[in-house]
Amino acid sequence: MTSSTEFSPAIATRRGGTTDHVANALRQSIVTLELVPGAQLDKRVLTARFGVSRFPISEALNRLKREGLVDVRPQSGSRVSLIRLSDAEENLFMRRALEAEVAETLARRGDADLLAELKDNLRRQKIAVDTDDREGFHALDLALHDRMVEALAFPRLRAITESVRLSLDRVRRLLGSPRRHAVTYGEHVEIVAALEAGRPEDARAAMVAHIDAVLTELRIFCRKHPEVFADLTAPSADGRP
Repeated sequence: MTSSTEFSPAIATRRGGTTDHVANALRQSIVTLELVPGAQLDKRVLTARFGVSRFPISEALNRLKREGLVDVRPQSGSRVSLIRLSDAEENLFMRRALEAEVAETLARRGDADLLAELKDNLRRQKIAVDTDDREGFHALDLALHDRMVEALAFPRLRAITESVRLSLDRVRRLLGSPRRHAVTYGEHVEIVAALEAGRPEDARAAMVAHIDAVLTELRIFCRKHPEVFADLTAPSADGRP
């Protein structure tokens, strides 16, 4: 029998696996907006939901705190973090700089196999738009951008762009609507058309316009819903947003 002070790899593995499961499930709920910015995260409710003890719940919340998705406050409890507009603007700035360069470079290459993949993605995007398949469109949108970056075969570039896009996931879903998806599809068509025509400057300009359109819509959204953004919401007397 293992004593209470003795290290048990099996127990550590089970605990780590449980924490991973809880953290992954909560992360998914947060980025898909099932748990909206500012939502209370009651540990008693979470232990019942996941059927686990408080320890993996606390560990998962601390992990998500480090990722900027959860605010953990001992006195007032944990909440889903509000979005920082300044962070979103910075991440969009980085996306524009990196992915505009990607588009320009790919337009110079004229990769027929890549173009065939991107055009197939666009075909499926159109179906998702026409059927109002929002989750499907979101996945295809991410896949299009990721495939373009992947085509350059620069692992660090791909890691950076993926990290930046993940940090914008909640913003993208907040802005998601049938109208926005239709507009985004049209912007993607322009990008791929410039790649196919081998027009590097047009490919760069189309990517810049695409990402700038997201920034414009974000700024309109934040004026209508300032309560979602940490840097637009005045703190209350107890320091909570």
